[in-house]
Amino acid sequence: MGTTLRRILVTGGAGFLGSHLCDRLVGQGHDVICADNFFTSQKLNITHLLKEPNFELIRHDVTHPLWLEVDEVYNLACPASPVHYQYNPIKTIKTSVMGAINMLGLAKRNRAKIFHASTSEVYGDPTVHPQPEDYRGNVNPIGVRACYDEGKRCAETLFFDYHRSNGVNIRVVRIFNTYGPRMHPYDGRVVSNFIVQALSGQDITIYGDGTQTRSFCFVDDLVDGFLAMMAGPDDFIGPVNLGNPGEFTMKELADQVIELTGSKSKVVHMPLPDDDPLQRQPDIKLAKAKLGWEPKVALRDGLAKTIAYFKSIDLGRYRQPTDHTAHKSSGR
Repeated sequence: MGTTLRRILVTGGAGFLGSHLCDRLVGQGHDVICADNFFTSQKLNITHLLKEPNFELIRHDVTHPLWLEVDEVYNLACPASPVHYQYNPIKTIKTSVMGAINMLGLAKRNRAKIFHASTSEVYGDPTVHPQPEDYRGNVNPIGVRACYDEGKRCAETLFFDYHRSNGVNIRVVRIFNTYGPRMHPYDGRVVSNFIVQALSGQDITIYGDGTQTRSFCFVDDLVDGFLAMMAGPDDFIGPVNLGNPGEFTMKELADQVIELTGSKSKVVHMPLPDDDPLQRQPDIKLAKAKLGWEPKVALRDGLAKTIAYFKSIDLGRYRQPTDHTAHKSSGR
């Protein structure tokens, strides 16, 4: 039986994750509308899609209502790295909260299915390891990361209240560290930081002693999880963790990047930023059981593809973030 073609809105569709999702949906033949305000995303990410008859680009900020007729919505709009979301923290929380309200209103009017990209940051600095979906988190509501962490937590509240009160058909996933081609080179995340530093011959900066751990999911695996969740049964709305449960220290990641790039870079250590989690690893039992999903791409293979991408781009075409109090490297 063939795929039912749908009109699909992707907010944040020109971003790192959104552009890969748009690629997949356009390739499946769906009528895809990408909405983005280009705060952190790049038009370069979706330029190749502009020639496709089933792809449309709208410059739009989700903190303002959007009036469209669609069958599905993927709500991905929000700056997701500390150097970006701490640059304008009030705008960040408005994007999470007002953006959710506006997109849920659109879905309610259209009786459309709506997907929300939440985050492992809702778990904060976890006291439970690995983190299952029923863990309620350890978040500082007044810290420098709260604009993102609490914004995403509030967005989840809104999604579930719209579902309970108005019958909106929702899907909520919690994304753990994801990497791959089209990451912004100056997003301050550990994979992009390490690769850019290694390729330019700079010292590789590790914040803390390097023993803090993260789990890294390749973007293709994550998009598989998005599509599986959206296509899943209506009685499974989430939240569900999507990420790679393989756990690596920052030192192990730095060593792999140095080896794969052939860099002569040295590792230097800096103080650990405020509220930076020491551990982050997803428990994906629920995704395996309900969606039949688990990541397939090994870290080494994904890093090789990501390094090849960073070698291919002109860093001069990417705007570096304005200097401010947000730390320059994160284990995200």
